[in-house]
Amino acid sequence: MRKRERENPCGVCGHYHKYEEGEVCGICGHRIPASAEKTSIQVSAFPSEILPEFLYLGSYDNASRSELLKTQGISRVLNTVPACQNLYKNSFTYHCLQEDKTLPFDDAIQFLEQCERDKARVLVHCMSGKNRSPAIVMAYLMKSKGWRLAQSYQWVKERRPSVELSEAVYKQLQEYEQKIFGSIDPGNPVLPVFAPTALLVQPLFLPESMISKGHHQRLKMGDASLIEALKGAASVIENLGFERNDETRLQLEDLIVM
Repeated sequence: MRKRERENPCGVCGHYHKYEEGEVCGICGHRIPASAEKTSIQVSAFPSEILPEFLYLGSYDNASRSELLKTQGISRVLNTVPACQNLYKNSFTYHCLQEDKTLPFDDAIQFLEQCERDKARVLVHCMSGKNRSPAIVMAYLMKSKGWRLAQSYQWVKERRPSVELSEAVYKQLQEYEQKIFGSIDPGNPVLPVFAPTALLVQPLFLPESMISKGHHQRLKMGDASLIEALKGAASVIENLGFERNDETRLQLEDLIVM
């Protein structure tokens, strides 16, 4: 094995390159930005550990890095967005939720409880790891741990600060809290800042070829302005320290549930 392969992978892109020396990754084009402004935004290649040695939360980008998932001992994947392909069916056990405006909490929790019984580590992911998948994890914590929504939200937010629930998803969590406990906790000490419905820069990288006309229509905002916004989003990669290459990547908001 070559020396490079024995070194630790880059914590941002997950590949092996001399990132500390400013070397550009030959696989994805990542480099450590030189300016202080650019270093304020960093994207981790690793999912967030919510419950030790069991429950992990992340994005589709995290789910696409099979070798890094294996290093964390993850063997099962809960995909909350059917539009995201299950890339490694021969390596991981997948469970995919149906895409509805109402999140199927009970279906997801049943799968997660089975993972816990089997002592299997599981990744829960959506597109950006900020909306759908965190909501599933919070619902699981309410049901399995007996925590109220406020405690579940705070626990997940502390371990994955990038979480940005939409107002519609948060309302579904409140309804699920009432279903479990018979009431909504009136003493909610933590109120989330709801993600706006406009396009945001998120730590998800998709090949430009995936941004088809059909995808625009699925986002329920499929007008010319959104299409132009998606095309223009490619420029943000430079602010994250990624070089443009033949596989230009875009950052999209998790707009599946609004």
